[in-house]
Amino acid sequence: MTMSKHSKVLILGSGPAGYTAAIYAARAMLKPILVFGSEPGGQLTTTTDVENFPGYSKVIQGPWLMDEMKGQAKAVGTEMIQDHIKKVDLSKKPFEAIGDSGEVYTADSFIISTGAQARWLNLKSEQEFRGFGVSACATCDGFFFKEKEVAVVGGGNAAVEEAMFLTKFASKVKLIHRRNELRAEKMLQAKLKANKKIEIVWDSVVEDVVGEKDPKSVKAIKIKNIKTNKVTELKVDGLFIAIGHDPATSLFKGQLNMDKEGYIVTKPDSTITNVPGVFAAGDVKDKIFRQAVTAAGMGCMAALEAEKHLSSKWVEKYYLQA
Repeated sequence: MTMSKHSKVLILGSGPAGYTAAIYAARAMLKPILVFGSEPGGQLTTTTDVENFPGYSKVIQGPWLMDEMKGQAKAVGTEMIQDHIKKVDLSKKPFEAIGDSGEVYTADSFIISTGAQARWLNLKSEQEFRGFGVSACATCDGFFFKEKEVAVVGGGNAAVEEAMFLTKFASKVKLIHRRNELRAEKMLQAKLKANKKIEIVWDSVVEDVVGEKDPKSVKAIKIKNIKTNKVTELKVDGLFIAIGHDPATSLFKGQLNMDKEGYIVTKPDSTITNVPGVFAAGDVKDKIFRQAVTAAGMGCMAALEAEKHLSSKWVEKYYLQA
C-alpha cells in the first residue's frame, strides 16, 4: 500500500542550504519536511577543520557543525525523514516526490538543496586522506598549508584559479595536468605562468597518495608521465583536486531550467526557478562560491521566498518563464 505524506514545504537535501531553509521555514510555522539520503550533512561532513564559518573563534569540525544545524532545525519544528528520492513530478500541484521506501511526499512548495559533488580521481589512497591533506576546495583549506608545498590536479579555469589562490599560503604549488596544454582561458594561463610560485607538470596523472597514518597526513604523491610511463614521487603536504563538480540535479532534468553543466538556473539574486513554487539553494545552483556560508544564506532566501509564495501566490511576472 502506497503511503502519502503532505507538507507546505518539502526540502530535499541536508547540507547548510537545506538545514538553514528548514530552520527558517519552521520558524515561519510552515511545518517543513526535510528528506535526506544516505549521507546527511553534505560535503561538510568530509571536512575536518572549519575556520571560515562565522560565529566560532576556535576551529570547529565539519561533521559537528552539520549535527548542530540538524539539531537546530529539529528543535524549531522540522520533521526529518531519511529516504532516497527516486522520482519527482513538478508538473502538477501539489508537487510530488517518491522515495525508495514507497512513501509519496506531496508539497505546496519545494526547496531543492541537493548540492554538488566534487569529482575525484577515484584512488583508494585519495579517499583515505580526504580531509587530512587531500581536498577539493582551496578556499576552504588553503589556509592550513602556510609555507608548505602543495599540488593541484586539473587543467581548466577552476584548477588554475585554485593554484593561484594557493600561492597566498603555500611556498610552492605544482599544477599537474594530463595534457601538454591547459584548457583554461588564455588570460588566466598568462597569470599562472607569470607566478613564480607555480610549476606546471605536463602530461602526468596522479597514481597514488603517500602519507602517514598517525597522525594522518599527506607526505608525497606518485605521478606517472603518460607519454613515458615513468613514475615519480613528488614531496607535497597537500593535494587539491580541481577537475570539476557534478550538481545533483538528475532528478529534475526536463522539469527545471538548467545550464549546460546541469546547475539549476534561478532568477537573479533569488532562488526562484522557472516552476512557480520550486526553489533551488546552495551548490545545486551555485558553481562559483561553493561555500557553506553562502549555501546557508541561499537556504534562508529559499525559505523566505517559499513563505511569500505560499502566503500571496506571487504573480507570474516574478518567475522565470519556461
